[in-house]
Amino acid sequence: MKGKYVKGKRITYDGSQLRSLWAFTEHNVQGNSIIAFRGPCAVEGEALVDVKDRKEGRVIRSDDMVHFVVELFDSDLRRTIVLQRLLMCIIKDVIEQMKPEIMVTRRGDDLFIEVDEEGVDDRKLSVSIATASPVSTLIHAGVNILSSNTPVPTLGLQDLEIPVDDFAVTVLERFVREMKEMELARCQVRAVE
Repeated sequence: MKGKYVKGKRITYDGSQLRSLWAFTEHNVQGNSIIAFRGPCAVEGEALVDVKDRKEGRVIRSDDMVHFVVELFDSDLRRTIVLQRLLMCIIKDVIEQMKPEIMVTRRGDDLFIEVDEEGVDDRKLSVSIATASPVSTLIHAGVNILSSNTPVPTLGLQDLEIPVDDFAVTVLERFVREMKEMELARCQVRAVE
């Protein structure tokens, strides 16, 4: 598993990045990988991978996000969805470690901050999707930096006073480490009868 943070270059996530070999063709990172970058998000219509969202006419939009695009060449979609949720747990952990006074709630592959005790006014922090291509499986996770111009009530890293670059690098490094440690764990146990 390789990771790269594309620092200093804004990339608009429009769904086209969720394709096989994007990390290799655009960022020269070959094999299982996670690429992190910053930029707006604008996904709608045919670019939506989630068919339910597409049928409901939803849009995914944010003026500024940290994006993580994962590509796996040795995984099926079920395992990739599990790894997508692991990535969301890592993002949750990093936010809570950088801001211990904040409690983040994970519901499936979405992260929220509860604004009131009844959960009526929860603010969404993230978007995420997992899918398959002919040669790999892919994950996109985006975390709001700004909370303006989003189709649902949100909070972002800026609202939480979390430094964007530190956050992106920490999440990327932890995901790479988890993936490497899982591979080693798989290779160090003996068979049982």
